[in-house]
Amino acid sequence: MVTLTDPEGFAMNLFYGTTPVTPGTYPDKLIANYEIDKPRVRRFQRFQPGPAAVHKLGHYGVCTTNFEGLVEFYTKNFNMVPTDFLYVEVEGKKKNVALFAHVDRGENTVDHHSFFMSANPTTHVHHCSFEVHDFDTQKLGHQWLAKKDYKSVWGVGRHILGSQIFDYWWDTTGNMIEHYADGDLVNNQTPIGYMPAGHESLAVWGPEVPSWFLQ
Repeated sequence: MVTLTDPEGFAMNLFYGTTPVTPGTYPDKLIANYEIDKPRVRRFQRFQPGPAAVHKLGHYGVCTTNFEGLVEFYTKNFNMVPTDFLYVEVEGKKKNVALFAHVDRGENTVDHHSFFMSANPTTHVHHCSFEVHDFDTQKLGHQWLAKKDYKSVWGVGRHILGSQIFDYWWDTTGNMIEHYADGDLVNNQTPIGYMPAGHESLAVWGPEVPSWFLQ
């Protein structure tokens, strides 16, 4: 393991020579019935209440006072490439203020973003995000966390960029944690996207976004 420090002072651990673990048993994929396409016959949807099992760490997000420097550091020194930029208008020109970046594996498809960074007056970690099996798993996990009196941040809803269904919570130490499902996949054939920054760019449906969410 090698530990580096990025331009904002965040520690970054690089690992080499790790051995992938043997996958365990995955949950069944649900069969859904639609208006005129109903393949699920005499098979009932039954679920077990409880916490949402996590499949993997999906992505990590930071807020930075040195947005351009951080973008250059990660995209020039590592195989991180832009998927989408958010921008604001400054004196008639577009200025990028947030980046969703994915791991460049050529034509192999990867998650829409593994790293998120946003320009901000202060430098801090924004959130980390974990993939769960599907929407029902996510809602069951939401219900379980609520019954345990954990504090919800925002969710459940569906993001626009990345398309994933999201659910944000505070953990017991004040860190923001996201569960997500059904995210986009991209590769080197995916054009870089650009969208105006703002709360309206965050979700296509879901609860009202907290006013401080991007702070």
